[in-house]
Amino acid sequence: MNEIVSGRVSSLSETESVATEDIISADLETIWQKICAGLRRDLGAQIFGQWIKPIKLSVFDSNSGTMLLVLPSEFSANWVRDRYSERLLLAWKAHHPAVSELVFQAQSGSAKIAQISNSNGANLAAANSQYNSVPESKFRLDLDPRMTFDLFIAGNSNVLALNAAQRTAAAEKPLFCPLYLQSSTGQGKTHLMHAIGHAFREEFPSSTIIYMSAERFMIEFVSAMRRNEGMEFKASLREADLLMIDDIQFIVGKNSTQEEFLHTVDSLISQGKRVVVAADRPPQALDGVDQRLLSRLSMGLVADIQSAGLELRRDILKHRLATMPHQHVSEEVVEFLARTISRNLRELEGGLNKLLAYSQLTGREISRELAEEQLSDILSACRRRITIDEIQRTVCEYYRLDRNEMSSKRRARAVARPRQVAMYLAKVMTPRSYPEIGRKFGGRDHSTVIHAVKLVEHLRGEDSEMDNDVRMLLRQLES
Repeated sequence: MNEIVSGRVSSLSETESVATEDIISADLETIWQKICAGLRRDLGAQIFGQWIKPIKLSVFDSNSGTMLLVLPSEFSANWVRDRYSERLLLAWKAHHPAVSELVFQAQSGSAKIAQISNSNGANLAAANSQYNSVPESKFRLDLDPRMTFDLFIAGNSNVLALNAAQRTAAAEKPLFCPLYLQSSTGQGKTHLMHAIGHAFREEFPSSTIIYMSAERFMIEFVSAMRRNEGMEFKASLREADLLMIDDIQFIVGKNSTQEEFLHTVDSLISQGKRVVVAADRPPQALDGVDQRLLSRLSMGLVADIQSAGLELRRDILKHRLATMPHQHVSEEVVEFLARTISRNLRELEGGLNKLLAYSQLTGREISRELAEEQLSDILSACRRRITIDEIQRTVCEYYRLDRNEMSSKRRARAVARPRQVAMYLAKVMTPRSYPEIGRKFGGRDHSTVIHAVKLVEHLRGEDSEMDNDVRMLLRQLES
């Protein structure tokens, strides 16, 4: 018989095949446990438990090098594929070099696993064909279909990088090469690189595009050298019409890898090909980099992406929700997320996605309280510790009131309205509960605070002067 078992193609007798399957299955499971231990350490217990732990090993086709991984739902399969596929593939390659491709499938499709038994792995490749779009190339191209120029939200912080990326992907030859995208983590570098790949493929359908992380570049290079396939590896790289390397900061200090990358960049530039690299720091700040490589990376255009401002963060959330009309998220929650999750856009979108997933799976409405409950780890890391005392002091200075008016019993509008604004800001900008806020305003009942918050929210939509006042106060408190 000739059947797929959990790791090899076997031609043993039925009894021997069962025994071999057990041994090989245990071997793959042992490797998987080692990979999981590393991912749990790198990602943290919460993220690991939510997305990686539910993964089940299914089928490995040794002829094609394809491993099938099964997750509980389509949502989780797509999520893991989009965010962790490359990290998982690199981990598998490091422990089991025969694995060259991962396919992610929802549990509902597990009944089809038995069909995946042809020795050339055609069915497995077809299951993941939308992510494997490089014709006749050694390197598999994974471009996220959601990361296009149309779906990239522009703002003052990223407009230079966006325009440079579009120019790099255009039909006419760009004026600069390489394009060096630089920003801190989660500000949109990777999105722009995927968008360049999509747009370049549209302009040049038969082109060869290579996109990989610096970590993958190093692993592929070392593996090729160990297999005595160094020349083939170099030739494949230099056939690229567009080469994109992400997280280039991880290539520094590796002399042989730097040397090969330098020669590859030189070769591509001399042929008029296009090169894009991305890093979390400018070229001059790359420690341990060869001066010749530093010169090549600096000779094109270094496009800096600044941290996203409040308006851009707000626009990104609204754009994401506009694509999901069946999901209702209030303006209060959007504003809360945009103001609170400010470190990077990946955390911002990840926080929204977690709320959407939690709501779908539990049926709970997405509210400010749910956001604080489910995103406590992100919020605690991002939130600047603004106090109610600081808010009261700032509001009194803005409206020219005595500080004692925040706790007084006076109900004159000139006093009550600023007090209500301060209560609103206390709820928006601090983790304090309604009763806690009430106690800081002269021992007022929590229902009074709720009324103030709802009133100010309403007035902001009806009264431009009130909205301007609140915006000015928010800006002062955040600065």
